Amino acid sequence: MTASNSVAIDENGRATIKNIVCEILEIEPEEMTDTSLFKEDHDADSLGAIEILSSLERTFGIEIDQAELTRMVNLDGVVAVVNEAAAAA
Repeated sequence: MTASNSVAIDENGRATIKNIVCEILEIEPEEMTDTSLFKEDHDADSLGAIEILSSLERTFGIEIDQAELTRMVNLDGVVAVVNEAAAAA
């Protein structure tokens, strides 16, 4: 699947997403990789996931279905969900 005709999250957007996640999970950005798992590697809880989702919605002016939380397990997953929500907006 290509994102040629959708709003793709660029490196700045990805950095913004990472900053939001790190702030909410109270971890240093260098501790997080694209694939490190929020729950298993960073002790995130479901409340943190909801906070991340609502913060992303406010920051990017998008709407994310709570069902997408199951995919938002690492940075790559969050970026994919935000990309899709931005494309649908």
